[in-house]
Amino acid sequence: MTTFEKAGIPRQLLWGYIGVMIFMMGDGIEQGWLSPYLVDHGMTVQQSATLFTVYGITIAISAWFSGVLAEGLGVKRTMALGLLLYCLGTVGFVGFGMPELNVPVMLLTYALRGFGYPLFAYTFLVWIAYSAPQQQLGRAVGWFWFVFTGGLNVLGAYYSSWAITEFGHLNTLWTSLFWALLGAVFALLLNRSKAESQSAGGSKLQELVKGLTIVKEEPKVLLGGIVRIINTTAQFAFPVFLPMYMAEHGFDTTEWLTIWGTIFTSNIIFNLIFGFVGDRFGWRNTIMWFGGVGCAVSTLLFYYAPQIWENNYWMVMGAGILWGALLAGYVPLTALVPSLVKKDKGAAMAILNLGAGLPVFVGPAIVGLFIGLVGNEGVIWILAVLYVISAIITKFITLPDNAKTLHHTLQPEEKLQTI
Repeated sequence: MTTFEKAGIPRQLLWGYIGVMIFMMGDGIEQGWLSPYLVDHGMTVQQSATLFTVYGITIAISAWFSGVLAEGLGVKRTMALGLLLYCLGTVGFVGFGMPELNVPVMLLTYALRGFGYPLFAYTFLVWIAYSAPQQQLGRAVGWFWFVFTGGLNVLGAYYSSWAITEFGHLNTLWTSLFWALLGAVFALLLNRSKAESQSAGGSKLQELVKGLTIVKEEPKVLLGGIVRIINTTAQFAFPVFLPMYMAEHGFDTTEWLTIWGTIFTSNIIFNLIFGFVGDRFGWRNTIMWFGGVGCAVSTLLFYYAPQIWENNYWMVMGAGILWGALLAGYVPLTALVPSLVKKDKGAAMAILNLGAGLPVFVGPAIVGLFIGLVGNEGVIWILAVLYVISAIITKFITLPDNAKTLHHTLQPEEKLQTI
């Protein structure tokens, strides 16, 4: 067994992991600055919000399609389709929409760009589900979320902060094409592993339908999708109101951004740790206690930290790091859900991927609907309660044939027989 396999990375997929990280680095280039740039250059806040809303819609749709298309077209073809849509959307957005701030063109092309990364990155998750040994699946998906978040939220941000100074905003966006293409070279050309679909065959339309009917055939897949939505709802809700709350307690924008960035540095590290923990402690137990209960407690701690410790920067930072770490407690969900079915793993992953896309709307929607009624504090409690609900739901997501989720009680050979 190689060093990478001992760490939980399937040897045959190593280049794919590297490719996903590079691709997501390119996709994350504009995350931290595009909205203020557009507003500074004449767009209204409402127009900017509409742009990102449309972008989020296509991400959610594409996230669902990633699983079912992987079954119908194959993983490499689906990832190549994602690359094509990403490149076409980028050329249209940067070349024809951005220079004149042509809003209709920007809406259309940025939406097209949004179809790209879920088809590329989330389809690779299906590849992992088919290729990774069962006893290493938790660690394998942990590594996926490490490279995904590390590329999107960390490397993309660091690179863009340098590139904007060197190349300017528009030229920095153009370089995203280079990174996307380079990532594809690693993931699709250098990575020669084959993913064998376990579906029974049939038309591509049937595969699309399977992405919906799977929840009727195996309701636990739907439960997994609901838990996945709750997983990152707070991640998309926090930026809507917490920066203003933190400002009321003396934290300026730079300090808030540093805290937010450090949270996700913690998150990518613990994505790996909880992959190992899940394989040892049990996937369900890890999700319930570290993810659900842990995030409920740390969400409240993060909010109340400025009050408890009288605006102490490092204590607030520590509370944020704890929340980011426990957010990774949901990592084994990506191993648990596809293991609920013996075939049609792509359809199961489609529901899970849809759950990964929907928080883009659910998080801000919760804030918009309730902050006027219950204020910042009430919204925080809603998010904390949702985490508790996710822990309760996870209790009912059991593997087929009463398979044990306490994997540390089984030897690898026994795990395979049980599952």
